[in-house]
Amino acid sequence: MNTALFDLDGTLLDTLGDLADSVNYVLSRFCFEKRTDEEVKAFIGNGIPTLLRRALPPGSSREVCDKAIEYFKAYYRTHMKNRTRPYEGVVETLRALKKAGFKIGVVSNKSDDAVKELCAHFFGGLVDSALGSTAEDTRKPSPKMVYDALAVLKSDKESAVLIGDSDTDIQTAKNAGIGIICVGWGYRSPEFLREHGAEKIAATPLELLALLTKHLHSV
Repeated sequence: MNTALFDLDGTLLDTLGDLADSVNYVLSRFCFEKRTDEEVKAFIGNGIPTLLRRALPPGSSREVCDKAIEYFKAYYRTHMKNRTRPYEGVVETLRALKKAGFKIGVVSNKSDDAVKELCAHFFGGLVDSALGSTAEDTRKPSPKMVYDALAVLKSDKESAVLIGDSDTDIQTAKNAGIGIICVGWGYRSPEFLREHGAEKIAATPLELLALLTKHLHSV
């Protein structure tokens, strides 16, 4: 194993504050009741359209959903670094993985332009490939993004592992035919992850580093 593919939201970055602010900006445009951070946390993981469909009042029309996506993208683009921060220990873990010889990729259901901007801003040259969503049918749990990342990194499935914080990531790994390590500090609890099939859960970035480097260059 020498290739680590990371989810972004809830795995490398705590983006909840900016996502919640952006969701509530959208809701305010329609004069809808705002959502709490905890509610928004439960909605994260399947891309912006799904996030907003979950946050909007039940029965909202397609027209309202489409307008909500438009409002969200415009607002989030200029506010996505206000409260977002890497989780404690993440940057040091990425740096150690690079030093150990790992290829590092990011595969996220966040929009592709946002993924690239956030990775460049927070991680610089530590990430070799950053891919986000460009179309509804390529979002995780579709394996396409994983395959695209492996192609960019010139890696294969046998040498790669996906690291994520959700049931979507677990299903993505199954669909792609690669291993997965879940993280216990993200937007889903360890109990939830185990219920959805997680076998390896790292409690901290340091524990994740130990799990990954233990299997460096093994297949």
